[in-house]
Amino acid sequence: MRRVSSPLVNFSRNYKFTTHNKRIRVPNPHQRTPPIKGVALFHQTTTTKMRLPYVDPNTITSPAETAIVERVRARRSPRPLQALDLTLLHSPAVADGWNSFLGAVRTKTSLADDIREIAICRVAVINEAWYEWAHHAPLAKAGGVSDEGLKVLEEGNLEGKERSGGLSEKQWAVVRYTDAMTRDVSVKEEVFEELKRHFDEKEVVEITATVACYNCVSRFLVALDVGEKNGVKGLAVSDR
Repeated sequence: MRRVSSPLVNFSRNYKFTTHNKRIRVPNPHQRTPPIKGVALFHQTTTTKMRLPYVDPNTITSPAETAIVERVRARRSPRPLQALDLTLLHSPAVADGWNSFLGAVRTKTSLADDIREIAICRVAVINEAWYEWAHHAPLAKAGGVSDEGLKVLEEGNLEGKERSGGLSEKQWAVVRYTDAMTRDVSVKEEVFEELKRHFDEKEVVEITATVACYNCVSRFLVALDVGEKNGVKGLAVSDR
């Protein structure tokens, strides 16, 4: 399969692939996310380059691997394939398993949108996975997290911070649990008991799986600098 060897060049004009008579517009990783009232997502600090070339899906021709591309596309629809997808397709089998697991975590749990996105956003901030933050901060806001709550979520270290009115007690329980899992791996009993006061056993498993899953995602993104966001820093929430 052919690789796109220079994402900084080929993606600069929303590089298009054509595959199976379908045109795929790949998002420009250097293009600012459209502004969302109340959320300022990025401040460009450096220019970086993804450590591997992106895969051109047009060159994936075996029936089994083409089917994998179609499954990834179906989950992304109506959005195009993302930079993360074009990286994972270096190993179609890994891309297929990733697609199935992420699809379940993102769309098939019983968690409310705000709870799921709070967990994902905290993982992104702690691990400085700004590509992840860019995608999920707007979803947290859309899910009901207030501007004040987003300001809390984007703070790197919340240890010892007094709980503000920006997040509910239930949301704070998710923040504390996510931080413990992400920073320490081992979760103290009082943190776990606080989570259990707000969520049933199914929800606890789903929250735990979400945090674990997006720690995997963030580490993959940052290690390879997928989407060229390692040089991009999250900004404070504003009313712009």
